[in-house]
Amino acid sequence: MAEHKFPWGDTRRFNSYTSYFKKKFGTRVQKLSLNAGFTCPNRDGTISTGGCNFCLNEAFNPSYCDPLKPILTQINEGIEFHTTRYRRAEKYIAYFQAYSNTHKPVEELKEIYSQALDHPLVSGIVIGTRPDCIDERKLDYFAELSEKTCLIIEYGIESCYNKTLESLNRGHKFEQTVQALEETAKRGIHTGGHIIFGLPGESQNEMLDEAEILSGLKLNSIKFHQLQIFKGTVMEKQFSDNPEKFNLFQPEEYIDFIIKFTERLNPAIVIERFASETPPRYLANGTGWDIRNYIFLQMIEKKMEELDTWQGKKY
Repeated sequence: MAEHKFPWGDTRRFNSYTSYFKKKFGTRVQKLSLNAGFTCPNRDGTISTGGCNFCLNEAFNPSYCDPLKPILTQINEGIEFHTTRYRRAEKYIAYFQAYSNTHKPVEELKEIYSQALDHPLVSGIVIGTRPDCIDERKLDYFAELSEKTCLIIEYGIESCYNKTLESLNRGHKFEQTVQALEETAKRGIHTGGHIIFGLPGESQNEMLDEAEILSGLKLNSIKFHQLQIFKGTVMEKQFSDNPEKFNLFQPEEYIDFIIKFTERLNPAIVIERFASETPPRYLANGTGWDIRNYIFLQMIEKKMEELDTWQGKKY
C-alpha cells in the first residue's frame, strides 16, 4: 500500500525546506553562511544603538565566516567545511546571514552579491535582513536578480506583537514587516521569515495565535527558533536580574508547543527549521539544550506520527 502524500507532495508531515530545494534543483543543496561585513540600523545609530537585546551573531556564524575574508574565500572555505563534516552537495546557496544584509546602497549590494553568484557552484542566494532595511529601488534590483537565479529574502520577524518588538529594542513595528513582505512578494521574490518563541511577555496562547497571523502573510518559508539567552547580551543581564520574567521552553514542552503551532500553520508555507542549535560556550548557564538539531527533528516527527497530525491539520 502506497504511503499517504500530503499537499506538498511527499510523505513528511510538514512542508520541509530540504524537500523544497530538492524539488527545485533535483539534487541536494547546501547553504553556505557568509559574513559580508554588514551592520544593522539599530546598531550603527541610524535608528538606535546596541542592537536587539537577544542578538549575538557569533553564536551562529561558522568559523569560516570572517568579514575580513573576501566572499569567494568564505565560499571556498565553506564548501571545504561542509565537505569535511557532511557528504558533498552538488549545489550551494550563498546565505548572507550576519546582521542586516540590505543595509547598504544598491550599488554596493550589487557588488557584494555578484561576487557570490560568480562562483561556479553557487546556484542562488539567501539574504537575511530586516523589514526596515528595504525600499523600492532595492526590491526592483532583487526582482531583476530573481529572474536570473534562485533568490530568497529572509526577514527577521521575531514577533507579531509590537509590545514585544519594542521591548527587544527591535526598532521597527510589525506593520513594517507586513508591508515589506507584501512589496517583496508583489515582485515575485521568494519571501522567508524568522520568528522566536519564548520571548519575555508572550504567553503560549499568544504565540500559538501567531500561527494564524503568519499564515495570512505573504510568506513562502519560515524558520522557528526557541529563545536562547546568549552570554554578553542585554537579555542575559535581564535574565540574571529577573529570571521570573522568563519562561524558557524545555525540550519536551517545546515539542508539544511546536506541533500545536504547526497544525495551525498554512500548509503552503515551507518550514526550514523548528529549533535552533547553538554551541554551549555562547549560552548563559542553564539556558541551553544538549540535543543536536537532527535528533530534535526526529523527535518532533516521531511525535507527529504518534499523534497522526501534520502541518495545517487545524488550519
